Amino acid sequence: MKKSAYDRVTERMLELLEKGVCPWRSPWNRMGGRPRNFVSDRPYSGVNRFLLEAMAFDLPWFMTFNQVKAKGGKIIKGSKGIPVVYWGTLEAKQDEPKEEGEEARKIPFLKAYVVFNACHVEGVDFPEMAEAEPLDFSPIEAAEQVVEGWTDGPEVLHGYRHACYIPATDEIHLPPKARFASCEEYYATRFHEMGHATGAKSRLDRKLEGTFGDGDYSREELIAEMTAAFLCAHCGIDNSVIENSAAYLQGWIRVLKGDSKLVVTAASHAQKAANLILGVPPE
Repeated sequence: MKKSAYDRVTERMLELLEKGVCPWRSPWNRMGGRPRNFVSDRPYSGVNRFLLEAMAFDLPWFMTFNQVKAKGGKIIKGSKGIPVVYWGTLEAKQDEPKEEGEEARKIPFLKAYVVFNACHVEGVDFPEMAEAEPLDFSPIEAAEQVVEGWTDGPEVLHGYRHACYIPATDEIHLPPKARFASCEEYYATRFHEMGHATGAKSRLDRKLEGTFGDGDYSREELIAEMTAAFLCAHCGIDNSVIENSAAYLQGWIRVLKGDSKLVVTAASHAQKAANLILGVPPE
């Protein structure tokens, strides 16, 4: 059975969430400008913008297979396209001729198609991208004290496209500091991954192997984000960062169908995680 445009986009969203990428939450600059079609120069909007920005490509240009072919280029073997959608309208067929001044009835439709990023294309000349203005990073003293004070913490490595905690190696991977939207967002992201790291077997021993959609995975995301919110509050970091955390949590709560007990449980685990990082003795 052929998948609908809705199904294809939903699947893509779930794939991103399974990888720990939340398409509507981007605390760091992931690409050189807003994603746009290279031929029309038209920027993508709505769900298309979320889907394409979440891919973390360095170049913002995308093209369909036919557009690449028309430009004399070709898709690099093994490249995977990204589904996007197009809203349009069709003029409904009339059983009888329209009366004078009567407008034809329009029927909306949604069509899915595939685009490829510039990095998947060869034989087409793309302009050089101006470097994004790097963040003039200024360490927040209270946050640095938290980071440096966790002597049993994992190794933290910068220079990656995404932020994540790797249980197998006990490492936190983060984008460069200069790519974050603000210093506060950097620490909030780092605290989130530190929250995950408290769940290692050698620490608080939480289950970190869940898959998207199950209770373990969802609970762990709640724990990590609540840990980040607690640590941000401890450091006096800007309230807007806490509000971003609340919006993120709200999204997970919707996924969990409003399971208030799970939120309470996650908050308890998050408090233990924050205390471990801050060196507060267990009660």
